[in-house]
Amino acid sequence: MIINCKSCDKKFVVPDQAITSSGRMVQCGSCGSKWKQYPKFEQKIPSIKIKKDKKNKRTSQITETKIQKPKKKISKKKREINLYSPEYLEKKHGITLNETNDKPVTKNKVSFGFYSTLIILLVFLVAFSKSLYFFQDFIILKLPFTEYYLEYFFESIRNLFEIWKDLILNY
Repeated sequence: MIINCKSCDKKFVVPDQAITSSGRMVQCGSCGSKWKQYPKFEQKIPSIKIKKDKKNKRTSQITETKIQKPKKKISKKKREINLYSPEYLEKKHGITLNETNDKPVTKNKVSFGFYSTLIILLVFLVAFSKSLYFFQDFIILKLPFTEYYLEYFFESIRNLFEIWKDLILNY
C-alpha cells in the first residue's frame, strides 16, 4: 500500500498487513508529522450474473464484486544455461570436456624429488670445483685478476671439508 504524508505529500510504501481496519498511527520520515492511517477502501464494481432456470428462462442478477489489486509475484529468473554444462564451460572459459572417454587421462609426471635434485646439485658443484682446480693455472695466466678469487674459493672449500671432518670424527 502507498500512503501519502498530509504535510509534505511524500509517498511511502507500507505492507498491506501493517495497517489494520482499526487504523494505525504513522509518522512521516521526512517532516516528522504524525497521523492515523486507515486502510484504503477497495473499489466495488457491479457485475451481471446470468442464471438459467429449470424452464430455460434466463434471469439476470446484478451483484457487486470487489476489485483487488493484483499481488506482485516474485519469481526467480531461471538461468538459460547451466554454469557447469560443457557448452557453457567451452563458450565462457575455453574448457572442453571429453565425455566419450571412459578412462581417466593420466599424465606421467617426471620429477627428481628433493633429494635427487640435491644430489645432482652437489655432483655439479664438485665437478665445477674440480674443473676450476684443473684449469686454475691456465685461468690465472689468461686473467691475472682472478688469482685472488680462486684462492679464496679453494680456501673456503678446504674449510668446509675440515668442518665436516671434525663433525664426523667427534660424533
